[in-house]
Amino acid sequence: MEFEESGIGEECGVFGCVAAGEWPTQLEVAQVLSLGLVALQHRGQESAGIVTSNGACLPIYTSHKGMGLVSSAFPPEALLKLRYGNLGICHTRYSTTGISELQNCQPFVVDTLHGRIAVAHNGELVNSCALRKKKTREWDKAEQRLGTCSV
Repeated sequence: MEFEESGIGEECGVFGCVAAGEWPTQLEVAQVLSLGLVALQHRGQESAGIVTSNGACLPIYTSHKGMGLVSSAFPPEALLKLRYGNLGICHTRYSTTGISELQNCQPFVVDTLHGRIAVAHNGELVNSCALRKKKTREWDKAEQRLGTCSV
């Protein structure tokens, strides 16, 4: 069966990077993530976001999100503020649900029962209503609208 026949299509792009070794690493994780976004930009040109973390037991997250193409969403000063992380994820969005605004830009940093995490997903969570009934904690309304709280 072809992907188009099953309703599966290209939506969004997700990319991650982990620098190995002692901190501070020589690898510019934020730069690698921004290059990953450029490579995935054909999958979504509406908005883009990057979250980096120091990867500690009590991690510190730094994020930047912007509307439009990666080149306009990430000016040089935005990448500078993300440079202290040794791991991160990024996302470029093609909306299939929710409206086109910055609050719907991923990745999201959320509090869970197990601590803070950064999360991004590709496409729609088609069973988000059923999963939402099982969740044990209320999350931000933006994540609820997009179904991310169910992850």
